[in-house]
Amino acid sequence: MRILYIDTSSSYLYLGIVENSKLIDCVKKDFGHDLSRVTLPEMEELFKNNSIEPKSIDKIIVVNGPGSFTGIRIGITIAKIYAWSLNIDITTISSIEAMMLSNKLETNIVPIIDARRGFVYCGIYNKDKNEIMRPRYMKYTDLKEELNKLEDYTYISNDEIEFDKECIKYDPDIEKIVSFYQDREAINPHIVNPEYLKLTEAEEKNKKNV
Repeated sequence: MRILYIDTSSSYLYLGIVENSKLIDCVKKDFGHDLSRVTLPEMEELFKNNSIEPKSIDKIIVVNGPGSFTGIRIGITIAKIYAWSLNIDITTISSIEAMMLSNKLETNIVPIIDARRGFVYCGIYNKDKNEIMRPRYMKYTDLKEELNKLEDYTYISNDEIEFDKECIKYDPDIEKIVSFYQDREAINPHIVNPEYLKLTEAEEKNKKNV
């Protein structure tokens, strides 16, 4: 099975092609605010460099959040159109889950994304990758209170946050992520949607005006 992995949930572009559980090639670059401009050309170059036709992809795994609202929409839109137009299976995974899988830590694992204004997107997992706290949007101070219940843990993040424990930079193990989720059930491209874990600014304003 040949699988395309897409993650545009941050300023980084993560693309990968995995075939029969082996990584063929990948892209891992920080493009800042240029993801809308570079994602498709980078994907095209990835296919070209490996002599792979887009129609030969059997499945797409796309990260649907949390993270950058704009970035998430870019990846979701590309994946949905690609899957629908070529009748390719598609499924989604959380950016928090992807971060959790990309390590060999022997401690509890805390993937964390800065959501600004004192809030974070985060989850807590034990060393066996079992969920202790599901991915959520919460105050960083509240997360620390939850972590006080644990003896040992390690953060995974690419953001500049004042961590009280060791933090490991997130470097996605695309082969591992895809292999772990390759059998996840495919879903209709039309119902693939972002999972922001919080309201957008427009939704928050509308809620206040109700």
